[in-house]
Amino acid sequence: MSSSSTVDIPPPLLKRLEAFRMAKRSASSAAVVIKIDKAKLTMDVEEEYENIGLEELEEELPENTPRFILLSYRLAHSDGRVSFPLVLVYWAPATSSTEMSTLYTSALSALSVKADVGKVVDMRDGTMDRKTLESRLGA
Repeated sequence: MSSSSTVDIPPPLLKRLEAFRMAKRSASSAAVVIKIDKAKLTMDVEEEYENIGLEELEEELPENTPRFILLSYRLAHSDGRVSFPLVLVYWAPATSSTEMSTLYTSALSALSVKADVGKVVDMRDGTMDRKTLESRLGA
């Protein structure tokens, strides 16, 4: 475990995130949902999705527990271009326990650096929709 983080990010997880980051996408959004094992203080992949919409992804997320989502999001720009920015979403429903929210918050910075993401977005109201995400991405 690194001394700068309370939660360990194991090398196999970093390799999986790098492979996800480097994958070429041309159709739809993809996501890797990451959970923290509270007992071991380590991160692990909970689920991986290809070609998933934000509404579908939201339905798959827990209602009372935070998660990190590494999201390759299909973003259509006003000039007709399409890009796939890599976004780290911190999913923290209002009904999450303070203990779990604090644990995830303490690990957010380390994960964003190790995953080499350009943008971190907090989703604390329990909804993940296109309009909110795109406004936070500056689209």
